[in-house]
Amino acid sequence: MALDPRHDPGPEAAKARADAAGDAAAHPLKLPAGGAVRFGTASWTDPTTTRGAVFYPPGVATPEDRLRYYASRFSLVEVDATYYALPARQVAEHWRARTPPDFTFDIKAHALMTGQPSEVKRLPPDIRDALPPALAGKDRVYGKDLPAELYDEVWRRFVDALEPLRSSGKLGSVLLQYPRWFLPGSESREQILEARERLGDIESSVEVRNARWFDARNAERTLRFFADHGIPYVIVDEPQGLASSVPPLVAVPSPRLVVVRFHGRRAETWERRNVTTAERFRYLYDRNELVEWVERIAEAAAQARETHVIMNNCYANYGTTNALELASLMRDRSAPAGPRLAE
Repeated sequence: MALDPRHDPGPEAAKARADAAGDAAAHPLKLPAGGAVRFGTASWTDPTTTRGAVFYPPGVATPEDRLRYYASRFSLVEVDATYYALPARQVAEHWRARTPPDFTFDIKAHALMTGQPSEVKRLPPDIRDALPPALAGKDRVYGKDLPAELYDEVWRRFVDALEPLRSSGKLGSVLLQYPRWFLPGSESREQILEARERLGDIESSVEVRNARWFDARNAERTLRFFADHGIPYVIVDEPQGLASSVPPLVAVPSPRLVVVRFHGRRAETWERRNVTTAERFRYLYDRNELVEWVERIAEAAAQARETHVIMNNCYANYGTTNALELASLMRDRSAPAGPRLAE
């Protein structure tokens, strides 16, 4: 599944672009109007990123060293591993200790929390052992099928595990990313509100993955729902024209937080089954595609206290390169004009 070389030029070409972009993403960008903008990627441990020296310098090879290095280049990261396995408080304590005081973690909700299946073998042993016989023998389970006390325990453990980040001010938001089959309707809206209630005072953001949320029938109601409840809506850049395609709509229903996630534009693999994560998101944005977003991000950021820009095209160094480039473009936009030369 070959890509246009412009969007898949290889790690060496991407590295050259990253080097030219500089370190604009190392600290939050303060815009003249609005709040701070943070830039980062969805994961710092993707195997295609840790392999070789595409992003991490030689000798940066342990989990601790990688996170420390990553946090020297970016002020934000999205943790996606928590979607597959419930996090542990001890791990969050390590994350807190290995990052600067002003670093921020966005955490993706566990699959069971957003109506998606979890592999039984990935559940904590005691939860796995407490499954009813009808579920214990399955490869995957859904939250809706769990006994109420086990479903409650999943949420309790998730929230408890994030306490080291929350108490230290390093927790940005929990990403509630709902699946393609999560369709607009009163039941879905109630599920979103229930999730926010279960998270308590932890900030959350919501990403939907079905085009029907923004079709002619539902778009106005969708935006009104987010605004009425002050729910941070996740703005996306992703392949268009598919059933799961959500338009790149700049909507800011919450003055607290804006989240913008870049998934790449690889349409031919976006909905294809049995495609690796690396192949699905293997896409390097070119400069013009990033420039398209500079004013959109500025427009959104002017309406919120903080804006998180996440590159989810995490193949090799494509995500880190684009995050650095977009931060550089945003910095240049915000830089004050120099004095005019005398004519």
